[in-house]
Amino acid sequence: MSTTNVYDRLASMGITLPPVAVPAAAYVPFVRSGNLVFLSGHIAKRDGRPWVGQLGRDMDTATGQQAARAVAIDLLGTLNAAVGDLNKVERIVKVMSLVNSTGEFTEQHLVTNGCSELLGAVFGDKGAHARSAFGVAQIPMGACVEIELIAQLSAAA
Repeated sequence: MSTTNVYDRLASMGITLPPVAVPAAAYVPFVRSGNLVFLSGHIAKRDGRPWVGQLGRDMDTATGQQAARAVAIDLLGTLNAAVGDLNKVERIVKVMSLVNSTGEFTEQHLVTNGCSELLGAVFGDKGAHARSAFGVAQIPMGACVEIELIAQLSAAA
């Protein structure tokens, strides 16, 4: 897997990277500091609109995982725009996930696996990352999941 091009892996999974989304408030989609790239939180979208729902109320864990996977694809599109070539990614360092969920829902970590598993499939060992997954009372626009990411680039990038 280490010799396979990231874009070949994406193509084999039927994934086309989206363009960077226009920020919905006063922030930028990414910031690069040295060899680290910090991606702002991306909300789950379905058919180009916020994927609205609350885990434990009107959405189950499996659907939440699909939403987190959709967020990962959007994050990859932004990361691609930030670095110009995803093959320059040395490591996905950290993922932080916010899951719009009821007080009784306790599977935020499983929802977030939808993102983490895709990053592992795309980057192999370089996709293994530290992670936090939180349950929150609400996310902007009623989205079910929001995820941010930190990536390290190779020294030559």
